[in-house]
Amino acid sequence: MLQQTLAEVTFEQYRKPTRREQFLNEMNRVVPWPELVAVITPIYPKAEGPGRPPVGVERMLRLHCLQQWFNLSDPAVEEALYDSRVMRQFVGIDLGREPVPDETTICKFRHLLETHQVGQQLFVRIGEYLTKQGLQMRRGTIVDATIISAPSSTKNRTKERDPEMHQTKKGTQWYFGMKAQIGMDSRTKLIHSVAATAANVDDSQMLPKLLHGQETRVWGDSAYSGQRKVIRQHTPKAKSFIQAKAHRHRPLSEEVQARNRTKSKVRAKVEHAFLVIKRIFGWAKVRYRGLAKNTHWLHISCGLANLYVARQRLMAGV
Repeated sequence: MLQQTLAEVTFEQYRKPTRREQFLNEMNRVVPWPELVAVITPIYPKAEGPGRPPVGVERMLRLHCLQQWFNLSDPAVEEALYDSRVMRQFVGIDLGREPVPDETTICKFRHLLETHQVGQQLFVRIGEYLTKQGLQMRRGTIVDATIISAPSSTKNRTKERDPEMHQTKKGTQWYFGMKAQIGMDSRTKLIHSVAATAANVDDSQMLPKLLHGQETRVWGDSAYSGQRKVIRQHTPKAKSFIQAKAHRHRPLSEEVQARNRTKSKVRAKVEHAFLVIKRIFGWAKVRYRGLAKNTHWLHISCGLANLYVARQRLMAGV
């Protein structure tokens, strides 16, 4: 390991570790860097000719993870690296020897991942890693969806909304954007299936893609009611714990309401995954136009969210 230059050495006697520093130290320990780098290496440009050699794969991957965790754009993450010594140490940049990769390099790396659909591959590889650590039970699945808002304004260059995003009504409120749909393990609270659709697509249409087929129980809210045949077809051994849905002229009895409350105690665990993605990682609004780019972002976010949720167990050596 190279010795730090004076540009990165701190002489602050009373410096206190911040929550950001603690977070990055924990994630640095639990992210399986060699496995993820192996996914990207085959498609990453090789050093050819007398020009400037490409930045290392792991360094660019770490930089991309910073964008995911702190919801940073390409120019914003470049500025953040110049501003934060903790982030530079996480990525492995010493300003005494080299500059931070510019926003063009960061943008090209992101487009490379999007073009080859690496986001889904990274999500699968993280799932395989967690399975090896004994953290994927795969007995019960909770299915749910959340809306990721998109700009509804037409005050832009094309004078129109994103054509791949749509609006939907939830309760009495209208939303415009996309839906992130997930299937989550009911015991470990780890996501094993991901799908992205426009906001107006009914949740139940994506149910088959959220089941892995080995479940013994399936939980979901009333949006998935009436899908018993679908569940039986795709996972024959599973018992349905989908919440019952009331109708305008047929309200639920007290007994059915009590059963719904009991089911909600398990189903509510899925909100923890959405909390990590939308609040801790800050991805409550789409960053890019089109479903393809945002689906790529969603896959990587869900993979990193799994590592975040399981970080204490991973660091304890389970």
